[in-house]
Amino acid sequence: MLYIKLSDGTSVESEEIAPGVVLDFSDRNRVIGVEIEDASKFIDLSRLELKAMPIANLILSERVPAGT
Repeated sequence: MLYIKLSDGTSVESEEIAPGVVLDFSDRNRVIGVEIEDASKFIDLSRLELKAMPIANLILSERVPAGT
C-alpha cells in the first residue's frame, strides 16, 4: 500500500474513488490523504519521487459521491 499524506489532520471519512484508490477527508471535507492499495503492482516505487510535485496545496472544491 502507498499512502500519500497531503496535509495534517484526522480522517473522518473515506471514499473509494476507483478500485484500490481511497481518498481520506477531513472534517472540513478536504482531501488529506490518498491510499493506493497494491501500489507496487502499478508503480515502480523504487523510482517514485514526489518532492517536486505541487500536490501539497491540492484542494478539491466539490466532492461528488461515487456512483452519481
